[in-house]
Amino acid sequence: MPSFKELLQKTPLDLAEVARHLDGLSHDQRVEEVYAIPGKLQRKLFSAAAAGSLGVDYFVPESTPSRKFVRHYGKNSLPVFSRFEKRFARPQDGADTAWGFNFSPVMAIVGPGHFILRDGSDRHPEMHVDYYDIPSERIDGAPPLKENTAGIQTLVYGNMVDVLRRVSDHVTIGRAIKKGKETHNYFLLCREA
Repeated sequence: MPSFKELLQKTPLDLAEVARHLDGLSHDQRVEEVYAIPGKLQRKLFSAAAAGSLGVDYFVPESTPSRKFVRHYGKNSLPVFSRFEKRFARPQDGADTAWGFNFSPVMAIVGPGHFILRDGSDRHPEMHVDYYDIPSERIDGAPPLKENTAGIQTLVYGNMVDVLRRVSDHVTIGRAIKKGKETHNYFLLCREA
């Protein structure tokens, strides 16, 4: 059976085959295969993954109690510090947004990058991780709230929105939009089982 990486190297890229492969793996196998994908293949996948439904329920399943974080294990296209997590939680039952932050080994330096997850209705079916706005209150388990407009945190998260597209039942691909301009920074996320 070909790996996720091998499937992404095919031309043309078969998204249905990629999704079937990822959906057939255990959580640990999915995370390991996500960690193996370099930036060039992330870019290719983002371009191909323009269709597919996403909503807050994808990131925080309805069965998850409000204010409980769901971990999404990530791999970005940067040459260093490429492993991280985005953690999402609904602020209350039935909320149509989620709140969250980025967890990484360099969080003490670059900050937690608090955000609000919203429907990207102008570009449906994408979801947007909006760093321009942060949660109105801290949820237990999150670091103290900090705006993304000061210090090193501004360089990393300021003036940014991440655009997320569906790949499979557990995996999404994202791209950073900084000051309204598309960047060459991509990332994969794998939701915990």
